[in-house]
Amino acid sequence: MIRDITLGQYYPGDSILHRLDPRIKILATLAYIILLFIVNEWIGFAACFVFLAVEVALSKVPLSYILRGLKVIFLVILFTFVLNLFMYDGEVLVRIWKLTITDQGLKRALFMAGRLILLIISSSILTFTTTPIQLTNGLERLMKPLSKIGVPSHEIAMMMSIALRFIPTLLDETDKIMKAQQARGADFESGNILHRAKQMIPILVPLFISAFRIAQDMALAMEARCYHGGQGRTSMTEMRFRRRDYITAVILLLFAAGIITLRVLI
Repeated sequence: MIRDITLGQYYPGDSILHRLDPRIKILATLAYIILLFIVNEWIGFAACFVFLAVEVALSKVPLSYILRGLKVIFLVILFTFVLNLFMYDGEVLVRIWKLTITDQGLKRALFMAGRLILLIISSSILTFTTTPIQLTNGLERLMKPLSKIGVPSHEIAMMMSIALRFIPTLLDETDKIMKAQQARGADFESGNILHRAKQMIPILVPLFISAFRIAQDMALAMEARCYHGGQGRTSMTEMRFRRRDYITAVILLLFAAGIITLRVLI
């Protein structure tokens, strides 16, 4: 299960999406997530699905690698589906004791589960095709206007980037601790959910100790390199919008206009 978590991991490649400016990718991901919650009909949802399918194909990230990350949130998706299934009135399709499944409930359940899946995949594509350094620089540039009103844009971008960067590191550390515990007789596979959760408690203490050790080592490394915040710092490579970035922005605007038009007309 730990190996199935792909959030925050970078997949090396030389696809069109890998070469895009990180600012465009960040804005495109945010816009896509907003559009996912604007659509309310199947035709709009199908358009979002096709758009993401093209994005996945252009990223050249293996589909099996992308879908592997959905295993971790399967229970969340299932809970969302079941919760919405019984919460809407409409034409009754199935009656189970005092619970009824209606046509509107089924539609909303499918919509919410599908939105969650597309949201996770679109967010994963961003981290798969963007290195942590590019992500930090992109976030900092996008938030730079906020620094004029006292918002520490560089520090916020750095914290977000470090958090994403160290998700795989902490997952690897968790996997090592679990294997060490299993070698000493621990059983994480058998029993019900409560029993498995109880068995995970011995993992938390060494994991927290390891996390604090990694944080301390990183702080010392940053101090040794004379890091004192973002003021006066420059980037080794300057980001510039290229032709492909402008084309991507136009395509995104056209797609957003189409989705909004569908929402108004339907």
